[in-house]
Amino acid sequence: MKENILSDEIRELTQRGLWETENLIACVPDELWSKRYDGLPMWKYIYHTLFSMDRWFINPADLTYAPPPFHQEDLANLNAVPEDSLTVTREQMNGYFSAIKEKLTPFCDKLTDEMLTQTPNGCDMNQFRLILGQFRHWHRHMGLIYGFLVEDTGKWPFVLNQLGKIPSEPMPNYYE
Repeated sequence: MKENILSDEIRELTQRGLWETENLIACVPDELWSKRYDGLPMWKYIYHTLFSMDRWFINPADLTYAPPPFHQEDLANLNAVPEDSLTVTREQMNGYFSAIKEKLTPFCDKLTDEMLTQTPNGCDMNQFRLILGQFRHWHRHMGLIYGFLVEDTGKWPFVLNQLGKIPSEPMPNYYE
């Protein structure tokens, strides 16, 4: 039996999810970046998703955690409607996504099945629960964003199925 079957699957699915997230962000047209859905701008749904990945995937109790430089109170809170003047630019979001990818990739590369049963320092959940919870949250919010895009553009951003290959074409990628 393979020694790290669970952590190998998490590595693979995390890389696939990161590709889908990057593609999804690239699929948001400029004219929809600040369009409001249920009172919130599109960018806030994206930021909420990324912030949660950044904060909760590894250890939400990490005392050295620092949010991105542009973060402010309630920016990731979907219950707080921002003023029209507040925005996170595409450049800021892309930079934040890149920083998260650079953080999660090496973490997943060293992940072992044994580590999945361990509880990170100061946290009250084991690593497997943190990761599984983030997959649930991450993809739930991606689904909302997909829905907004399909409704407004008529285009469906490309989604990798369980065995689908990551496209070699530059982003954004849509279904034809």
